[in-house]
Amino acid sequence: MPSTWCSVRGPNSGLVRGQGRTAGVEGRSSTAAVFGLASLLVVSSCARQETGQAAGPPPAPVSVGQVVRRSAPLTVTAIGHVEAISNVLVRARVGGELTRVWFREGQDVGKGDTLFSIDARPYQATLREAEAKVARNEALLKKAEIDATRYEGLVKQDYVTREQYDQLTTNVAALKAQIEADRALVESARLQVAYCTISAPVAGRTGSLAVRVGNLVSANDPRALVTINQTRPIYVGFSVPAQFLPEIQKRSARRLRVTALMPEAGVPAHEGELTFIDNAVDTASSTILLKATFANADETLWPGQFVNVVLSLGDEPDRVVAPSPAVQASQQGQYVFIVGSDGTVEQRLVKVNRSDDKDAIIDAGLSGGETVVTDGHLRVVPGGKVAIRNPAAGK
Repeated sequence: MPSTWCSVRGPNSGLVRGQGRTAGVEGRSSTAAVFGLASLLVVSSCARQETGQAAGPPPAPVSVGQVVRRSAPLTVTAIGHVEAISNVLVRARVGGELTRVWFREGQDVGKGDTLFSIDARPYQATLREAEAKVARNEALLKKAEIDATRYEGLVKQDYVTREQYDQLTTNVAALKAQIEADRALVESARLQVAYCTISAPVAGRTGSLAVRVGNLVSANDPRALVTINQTRPIYVGFSVPAQFLPEIQKRSARRLRVTALMPEAGVPAHEGELTFIDNAVDTASSTILLKATFANADETLWPGQFVNVVLSLGDEPDRVVAPSPAVQASQQGQYVFIVGSDGTVEQRLVKVNRSDDKDAIIDAGLSGGETVVTDGHLRVVPGGKVAIRNPAAGK
């Protein structure tokens, strides 16, 4: 191994080899002391060169991941809004005093369950009056029909005039028509009595009460007595960019799975099915409205809630997939740091098709098999060296 010589010249152009000259003059002694210190620094530097320590910054510690080619799920993510399939505003059809409420606020009710009772006595009296009119006119009709039958024989014998006979037959027809009108009034009165009992038109969960027992309600009051939301099953509506519409239409012949993820940690995901595609694209945002139906057996999804939605359209074969944390953004575009076999880093621009929290689908810039930096980007310099903290991930 060749030896390395480090020589330093003294203030009198003489070589200093480990020991300085002694002078009797104080100024020379001071100069020699300073020069001796400089000599030690130079010797120390030479010693570092002899031991092989290279100059420059140390390798940046990073974590890495592997770029692979594989089948990648084609998914679309969006923010969804939970909405009830049925939202019914229960209103009164007749006016009167509210005599009873048959449920508690927030209670689940079934279709046809009784909700409210309104004082029916005035309507029952109207019904009895209408029924009495029908009975009276039916009796008059019976008498008029008997008279008409008797006059039919008398007019043939010229005992009565044709005019009298015609008057009787006209009276019979008029009474028949009147009875039909009275029967219609009876049906209307019966409906009014039935409307005094308000039933649930759909199954669902009730909201807060707008009225209490003893209040007067009106048939023309726009205020709802209570609101019923159908929560089982339930809708989740969400909008996706219109660029995905052709793929959605092409694959909508089969069941498209939709996953609803709650923002809160620890809440299990809900699996549903795409059931609605709007008939027009929103020109203001260039998005299309979709709706998915969820069974919601445990009623975790609640109307008005916001959830994260993932629409699964199937799998795409032979796609380049990189870890999402590896993709960074700059003024020139998105890029990744590629780690070479010698630990040297290369910065390369990439074109990302789509990404989620885990994977990024790359359209250009990577071909698969590359090792990319996933953590520690701030200390990485293009062309510099890195020290891999998780070497197993780069294999």
